[in-house]
Amino acid sequence: MFAEFGVDASLDEIARQAGVASGTLYRHFPTRLDLTEAVLAEQVAELVDLGRALLTAEDEFVALSTWLRAALTHALTYRGLAAAVMNSALDRGNGLASTWHAEMLETGAALLARARQSGVVVADADEADVLKMVAAIAWAAQDTPDSSAQADRLLALLMNGLHHDGIQR
Repeated sequence: MFAEFGVDASLDEIARQAGVASGTLYRHFPTRLDLTEAVLAEQVAELVDLGRALLTAEDEFVALSTWLRAALTHALTYRGLAAAVMNSALDRGNGLASTWHAEMLETGAALLARARQSGVVVADADEADVLKMVAAIAWAAQDTPDSSAQADRLLALLMNGLHHDGIQR
């Protein structure tokens, strides 16, 4: 439902789609934020697990590219969800947003460091900058008619810029 309708998806419809009564949904998730945090927590954990698994992949550039694509797909699929949760968590002083941000940054940093060390990524690539660019790609593509295709094109440009081809920039 969040993937289809964004962060404003009807909670009653979510309960119906899940095959439970609205009261059951509200008992487990008293507020919309509780539900969105649960969804986002699961997705962040999956992205972190994928990143850790990719740390042993043979091709460092493909590993980095695969993880960044997964992070981008997540951002496009759950449009508005991450921003809503992060903004609300920051407003409430909730450390959850900081934890998720740190986990994603740590995962991206490990994959990027491995690619830099192997020489397949330019030496001055910075993990915070790369993750901000992926977030910007998701934001730029989210409301376009061909959002996935545009995001793929923009990510390809980013990956081409990161790839070390021996040319001094």
